[in-house]
Amino acid sequence: MVTVSFDQAHGGRWTSLRAGGREWLWRRPSPDRFAVRPGDPFVDAGGLEECIPTVRGVPDHGAAWSRPWTSAGVDCGDFRLSRTWDEDTATYRLEAEPGYRFVWAAHALLDLSPSAVLKAPAGTSARIDGGAVAAWPTPLAQLGPDDGTAVGAILVDCPAVTVADGERLTFSLEAPGQPVSVALWRNLGGWPPESPYRSIGVEPMLGRVFDLADAGPGDAAVVPPSGVCEWRLRVSAA
Repeated sequence: MVTVSFDQAHGGRWTSLRAGGREWLWRRPSPDRFAVRPGDPFVDAGGLEECIPTVRGVPDHGAAWSRPWTSAGVDCGDFRLSRTWDEDTATYRLEAEPGYRFVWAAHALLDLSPSAVLKAPAGTSARIDGGAVAAWPTPLAQLGPDDGTAVGAILVDCPAVTVADGERLTFSLEAPGQPVSVALWRNLGGWPPESPYRSIGVEPMLGRVFDLADAGPGDAAVVPPSGVCEWRLRVSAA
């Protein structure tokens, strides 16, 4: 059984994800999170943030996290996003002008032990910060103890991953006609420089880049002629 909680008033953030007998989401005290306004720098409170239309870049972590949501979703000007939850699946609907390009990520920060491992199909292409490309698994698959590093990577064209940490948590993403990937933020006490902490993000995403401004052909999701884009994120545990 999977149970979730959302904070609709503060960006629609997922504040709890319980599955397989444990809580999976990591959180940190962050009072400033409750006073943000659209355009503010990102305030990391943990949980799972809906990052859209970009993750990095402008606006920082997207436009949805800094706006209040209602039961109908959130209006971000260029687009409107809604989300429904049923048993183990979040279903998303984005309405925008046909041809609108975007990146979306379920920016899930997980509470994981040093022995946790990220499992994905062998040979999956991983774009690593700094421009390197490697075949999965790489050393980044070992989520590991704190070592003062912080690295991002994107597992390209990867619709599902599993985090093994005693129990197993699997994210599966369905988005017909759109690029589907998984982002990894492996921060083992390397960020931010002035006051680093540990945070590990496993982030199912539409797109193949963190920053929409860097998206080449095929690297971003595109709204079809209907003006509606829909996708589903399934969460399961064992």
